[in-house]
Amino acid sequence: MDALKIITEGMVKEDKPEIRIGDVVKVHVKIVEGTRERIQVFEGTVIAMKGSGVSETFTVRRVSYGVGIERVFPVNSPNVAKVDVVRHGRVRRSKLYYLRDRVGKAAKVKEQI
Repeated sequence: MDALKIITEGMVKEDKPEIRIGDVVKVHVKIVEGTRERIQVFEGTVIAMKGSGVSETFTVRRVSYGVGIERVFPVNSPNVAKVDVVRHGRVRRSKLYYLRDRVGKAAKVKEQI
């Protein structure tokens, strides 16, 4: 048990992003194409956070060309370069799966002032 704890402590990021449910975030992801590496930005609303410790993940949703896209990012992944919070949202739920059924302005989250 102690060996597992030592291994997981080394994998957890020190500069963990301060994100909450309902926030609009920009996730900078490292993409490897052959021998080249570039950073791609994925912007959307955080609709879920799951797990704890090394296996903690967050789900980001955006609508692109009328199609909803959701990506699940591990918080401690080395492929996630950084996470910028664009604005904080005011929500009363821990999972915002109901946004999947909404279209247009109804799918927006109010901003926290």
